[in-house]
Amino acid sequence: MSAKEEPGLNNNNGNEGGNAGEDQPVDVKPSDEQINIKVINQANQEVYFKIKKTTPLRKLMDSYCSRQGVSQNSIRFLYDGQRLDQNATPASLGMENNDIIDVALTQTGGSF
Repeated sequence: MSAKEEPGLNNNNGNEGGNAGEDQPVDVKPSDEQINIKVINQANQEVYFKIKKTTPLRKLMDSYCSRQGVSQNSIRFLYDGQRLDQNATPASLGMENNDIIDVALTQTGGSF
């Protein structure tokens, strides 16, 4: 086995063309690893996102609001019952693949 060949990596599997494997990532840093996140609203509608663990959740929130046609001021994003900070990342929250973010409508009022 040569220095470039490591078990578990796709090393062109018999393709002898020199450029055939250039688009394949050889080394993925754990901090850049992508995870799948499910966002569920109060009507149990699910929207799936695939983001890097180092990406601020602001991008996910903006994308969700655009897809759903809602203002970010009208909803709250919750993870494990806690409101999410837009600058937090999945890595900073210890999120894992297939974790769930809940979306709740912001309630105003309540005083008589």
